[in-house]
Amino acid sequence: MQKFNTLKSIPAYLPIVNIDTDMIIPKQFLKTIKRTGLGKNLFFEMRYDDQGKEIENFILNKDPFNKSKILIAGKNFGCGSSREHAPWALLDFGITCVISSSYADIFYSNCFKNGILPIILDEEKIKEISEYAIRKEEISVDLNEQVIVYGNNEIKFEIDPFKKKCLLEGLDDIALSLKKVDKIKTFENSLKTKKPWIFND
Repeated sequence: MQKFNTLKSIPAYLPIVNIDTDMIIPKQFLKTIKRTGLGKNLFFEMRYDDQGKEIENFILNKDPFNKSKILIAGKNFGCGSSREHAPWALLDFGITCVISSSYADIFYSNCFKNGILPIILDEEKIKEISEYAIRKEEISVDLNEQVIVYGNNEIKFEIDPFKKKCLLEGLDDIALSLKKVDKIKTFENSLKTKKPWIFND
């Protein structure tokens, strides 16, 4: 997992509430267990018409928003099923930070496990920041300082210290487990001495 520290981008603004995971990545694309290749199908039903052509007025089909790394979304983002393909699709498209007033719990957790920073702000601040998307101006996110800078303004955001540490160090669940390899080996050796029959073939 890539480390997350600072990020600068023109944000894409998608002011739709209750965007569920099926809207983010529809069920027909869930056959793969790879984390790559899903970006082209992100928001598939909103991005493409029935002939598979890009819908010109959809935000992520427009330049420069088709290169945005920050997505500003409506409340309750990521609701619906718990599919981890949703953050995979966002990440493969290039989005590494989402800003919303609220998220579905499982989606929120899955973002951190895949290197995406989901920021929670109140609606007034989101409207302020969205103006920079409309004007096609960059904003920046500093995870270490927990601050978003836009124009001459900045706003602090809250984040769980452990989740922050994982993003800063690029630690997913596997990497966290590997950091405890020595303790695991010590436990296994101790168990072999105390209960050797467990390890008999």
